[in-house]
Amino acid sequence: MSTSSAALRKELVRRLRDGVGMVDERVLGAFETVPRHLFLPEIAAETAYQDEAIVTKRDVDGQAISSSSQPAMMALMLDQLGLAPGHRVLEIGAGTGYNAALMYELVSPGGEVVSVDIDADLVAGARENLASAGCRGVDVVCADGVAGHPERAPYDRIIATVGVWDLAPAWLDQLAPGGRIVAPLDLGGPQRSVAFDAVDGYWAGRSALPCGFMRLRGAFAGPERTDVLDCETGLTITLPRGGSLDRQAVLAAFTEPPVRRDSEVTVDSREVFGGLGLWLAIRGSGWCTLSESAAARRSHLSELSLSIGERWLTAGFSATDSLALLGRQDTLTALGYGPRGAELATALAGEIRAWDAAGRPGGAGLRVDAFPASTSDSVIAAHSLVRRRKSRRRPRPDPARPDGQLGESSPIRPSGELADRYVLDKTHTRLVLSFT
Repeated sequence: MSTSSAALRKELVRRLRDGVGMVDERVLGAFETVPRHLFLPEIAAETAYQDEAIVTKRDVDGQAISSSSQPAMMALMLDQLGLAPGHRVLEIGAGTGYNAALMYELVSPGGEVVSVDIDADLVAGARENLASAGCRGVDVVCADGVAGHPERAPYDRIIATVGVWDLAPAWLDQLAPGGRIVAPLDLGGPQRSVAFDAVDGYWAGRSALPCGFMRLRGAFAGPERTDVLDCETGLTITLPRGGSLDRQAVLAAFTEPPVRRDSEVTVDSREVFGGLGLWLAIRGSGWCTLSESAAARRSHLSELSLSIGERWLTAGFSATDSLALLGRQDTLTALGYGPRGAELATALAGEIRAWDAAGRPGGAGLRVDAFPASTSDSVIAAHSLVRRRKSRRRPRPDPARPDGQLGESSPIRPSGELADRYVLDKTHTRLVLSFT
């Protein structure tokens, strides 16, 4: 088994090196050293070393609530974290213990890893897996990760391996001066794994990568709600900002032909769920996503022609009893359902055109900074202006400026020549998104 598992690890590292681009070789070395199959004892080793997320726990409704994350995403986030020997690390979300073991490999010798999880059974399992792998330098604690683990603070690095709506005050308080935090952060619905460095009273974003993690549970879970509209087809809607929804009215709206509004914009799936999705989420107040089993005998979403794996998937704008959803024929189309369907579809198609006219801003040029919730617009505007001057980049005008506050985001424009910045107001922080 040891020879074959070693070969499987080498093959996984080869795929990671080919697939994720430039990642610290020390990170890849940790993947070659730590045996993932020992953290997934219920499945075959060959399956454990696939570059795939593997669900390890579901709730009573069958919804996945814990998993071993996709190795490629783990590698990218560990690269963002920038671990070095001697670092003290706090992990929010223990999972199987595999990520903690990788981190301990990277901070040895002299480092420490504390992993916190809210579920006692996951904590017990992670401890068993770590012992089986011979990794005895990780302390797995059963507690609500929102509170961090003050007994071992401060930490040089903090990483959340669950999707979070906001940065918990305890994490920021327990971060050492000059420390770094990496978290899959909700940006109005879409998630980005953002690396923040603590500097001068705020948290400066260093990188932001697309990701998709199960959401943090407990009191800090955020407003997101998910409803199953049709159990037979698995039609599910997610409202990242919560809000009211008439499930029966929305489901009934699919029985009528939709109102079509063609955006006359051509996109691929990566842009739909990448740059365009982020643009729509921060500029629209009713962003939603819908998915449905592609294997179902009948479907509400198949006409929309967007699919990922075994699910039909789309997104758009929602109201209590109406939807406007993205569909794709030759160009991207907005399909309106329900009493306000035409209104929502017109707005959705207009935003698609605005995104296209603005140069299709997306993940490559995204920066996210975090400020305390008490920070005023004027301070954020002044900071953004200074940072832009220091960057010495030539400013470019953006033809798609918003007119005012949309949902939980608002525009900050200290100069007509500067690219737009959007402020997402959370409970404890103000996230400033800028596109360059």
